[in-house]
Amino acid sequence: MTTGRRWWALGAISLGTFMTYLDNNVVNVALPTIQQDLGLSLSGLEWIVSSYILVFAGLMLAGGRLADVLGRRRIFVIGLSVFTLASLAAGLATDGATLIAARAVQGVGAALLTPTALALIRSVFPDARERATAIGLWSSVGALALALGPLTGGFISENWHWGWIYLINVPVGLATVGLTLWAIRDTSGERVRHGLDLPGLATSSLAMFTLTYALIEGGRAGWTSPEILGAFGLAVASALAFVVIERRSREPMIDLSLFRSRVVSGGMLSIGLWAFGVFGIYFFTALYMQNALGFSPLEAGASFVPMALLMAVSAGLSPRISRLIGTAPTVAVGLLVMAVAFFGISFIGQGGTIGDLLPWFLLYGLGGGLLVPVTTTVLGMLPADRAGIAAGVLNVSREIFGLLGITILGAILNGRQTAFLADGVAPLTAFLDAYRGTLVIAAAIVLVGVPVSLFSLRRSDSGRDEDRPAEAVPAMAQG
Repeated sequence: MTTGRRWWALGAISLGTFMTYLDNNVVNVALPTIQQDLGLSLSGLEWIVSSYILVFAGLMLAGGRLADVLGRRRIFVIGLSVFTLASLAAGLATDGATLIAARAVQGVGAALLTPTALALIRSVFPDARERATAIGLWSSVGALALALGPLTGGFISENWHWGWIYLINVPVGLATVGLTLWAIRDTSGERVRHGLDLPGLATSSLAMFTLTYALIEGGRAGWTSPEILGAFGLAVASALAFVVIERRSREPMIDLSLFRSRVVSGGMLSIGLWAFGVFGIYFFTALYMQNALGFSPLEAGASFVPMALLMAVSAGLSPRISRLIGTAPTVAVGLLVMAVAFFGISFIGQGGTIGDLLPWFLLYGLGGGLLVPVTTTVLGMLPADRAGIAAGVLNVSREIFGLLGITILGAILNGRQTAFLADGVAPLTAFLDAYRGTLVIAAAIVLVGVPVSLFSLRRSDSGRDEDRPAEAVPAMAQG
């Protein structure tokens, strides 16, 4: 593939990722408008978000495996097509059931598309340094989607019909399919394994579905209810069955011995701790700005733009920074800066303005972008023919820790708020005090990632990771 076409290919991959990231964020500020128009209950409203996350997380490992076995370009195009058609159905939905079903089908498309995107980057950019730059640019596009999602959702909900938050995906999806078919050559010839490992697919998907369901529904049904305990139990049983199957399979989805590598396991934990803070605080800060500071949906969405733009710039520069000072220090600094930003926001109360929030938002964006080298490093540790499943594992780590961030931090916030209300504190003051305390807890949890990344991603004196397989050296981004 010529150099010029490689970068066009990156554009196609990035556009597909942009669609899924934007869709995951654009809906939040539009939910009140959707609820009013469709007459949904709070439970129905929650499932507009949850149905997408449930299917997306549940099938992501399967999507990565299918990409490795059936061809990455093929699965990427199928994922794009499914996501685009489901977006059309969601935008034209006239009742809650249709919208929730369409969102679930969007999750299928995203589960095929997201892990395949990273695997395609590895195929298109065999040179380690070019690949690191490509992943940095790809991550920058994801950060832009974080910025434009709330802003787009706020603008549409205030000025257009809410259905356009999904319909805007249709022309973008069609254009991306065309660009993909032109810019990316058929990758079916790169397939090495021909078995799907159906027992592994079934048990891993069941484990992810049930775990995600329990995390989503635990707060509503009660964490000790038979429904949630049963879901957790089934998740554990399925995960154990998956481990047994993978150890005995001739063509396993995942070589479990890879998790003995401190780089792989520590890198995934670093990504998970990042997601724990990002998902949880991003969600509750949007509520804080609208409920406590009186921002409109559009103002709340616009407030995230400078942060996400700086995150995009930071993500683009992080491969170069990693080459200068090393992956471990780069990631550790990113997590430290994010934790400081959380702590700083905790000092802002009811009278806060965008001017008070902006310095901490910018610091948060700067730190968030520095996590990109983790992805490059972990992908480089794994064999090229397993790039799809490797990307799936990385994304599953992010999604599950993100859900843990929302549920655990949400449970802490709700518990503290309930206690304050029981003591006679005014509702708004109770929410603010609980929110500020939760920010401090989130900062402490993200700080755990600093020693984790310094230990797991460190280099030996020779410049090689101590436990990296020798055959993986050429595939890694040099740092």
